[in-house]
Amino acid sequence: MEGAESGPRRARQDDGGRRKYGPLGSTLVIIPTYNEAENIRPIVTRVRESVPDAHILVADDNSPDGTGKVADELAVEDDHVKVLHRKGKEGLGAAYLAGFRWGIEHGYGVLVEMDADGSHQPEELPRLLTALKGADLVIGSRWVPGGRIVNWPKSREFISRGGSTYSRLLLDVPIRDMTAGYRAFRKETLEGIGMDEVASQGYCFQIDLAWRAIKAGFHVIEVPVTFIERERGESKMSRDIVTEAAWRVMSWGVGTRVNKVLGRKDSRDSRDSKDSKDSKDSKDSKDF
Repeated sequence: MEGAESGPRRARQDDGGRRKYGPLGSTLVIIPTYNEAENIRPIVTRVRESVPDAHILVADDNSPDGTGKVADELAVEDDHVKVLHRKGKEGLGAAYLAGFRWGIEHGYGVLVEMDADGSHQPEELPRLLTALKGADLVIGSRWVPGGRIVNWPKSREFISRGGSTYSRLLLDVPIRDMTAGYRAFRKETLEGIGMDEVASQGYCFQIDLAWRAIKAGFHVIEVPVTFIERERGESKMSRDIVTEAAWRVMSWGVGTRVNKVLGRKDSRDSRDSKDSKDSKDSKDSKDF
């Protein structure tokens, strides 16, 4: 496991100087959906089997294929399943932020990001939750020892590895899989990273949250997972999304270094935050 070693602001220390974490509390698995009618029932079933005590929130962006209706049926069948119906397709970041807020308002102590298409294995979630007992954020990583990819061409793997390396170097963080979308947060971590200030979407959203957690002094670790490319439905990966993410990461990294040299407080350009809401990245998103 690798990750940031600076201590979280809310963590206590025992007499030996080691960090002491409180209990995790109840778990909410947030699954954003847009046209995932084929996938949502199987993934919900697998989550319920893997972590029976966890609750699931399906955040559906008014999918035209009827995903929301299927989710409603699941909620009627199982009181551990909830549905958040959103007005339209606003992107992964907006869906997760809405899910985070809903979960915090309803008293959940752990909030998990998980794709609907099966690329994130619910059977590995218990390992992420076990690791979270000693951390503030756990990332299911493809690029640490033991992590792997199934059904990806070498070109896609090259882009993903390169994107994480690029982000890690520009932002000066120790995380190897910056774009990973399989994550478990403590509630306090989301409350402590300025969640209301996050405007980025898509791949930038995953990079943004990890970077914010590191900068806020939270303890972030990575555990190896197996990422399996979707078998049903269409991938939302595109060249424009990758280009958009690369540009924004570069602007964040350069801006941080300039501010450091000039002795300014590190902050995001408001125009960058506004523009990110309207970018193509906000409409098509997933791990890359």
